[in-house]
Amino acid sequence: MRSCPIERSSMIEGAAFDADAAILCIRFRDNGTYFYFDVPEHLFDGLCKAASAGTFFNERIRDRFRCERDPERRRFRPEA
Repeated sequence: MRSCPIERSSMIEGAAFDADAAILCIRFRDNGTYFYFDVPEHLFDGLCKAASAGTFFNERIRDRFRCERDPERRRFRPEA
């Protein structure tokens, strides 16, 4: 598993990639962690090197790969 911090992004905190499973894990600053499936490794490398990780994500990854929210993440909301 490879990982990289995304320091210059207001949207993305960090990313990790499992090359054997082709799973990209992205930690968003406001929305938690999501897993993206069947992602080519070059897109992880590009995300880590991008001048704007948010723009790279929106143009190359978002809505192009099946994704799931991290099942361990729990939302805490006030009761209605």
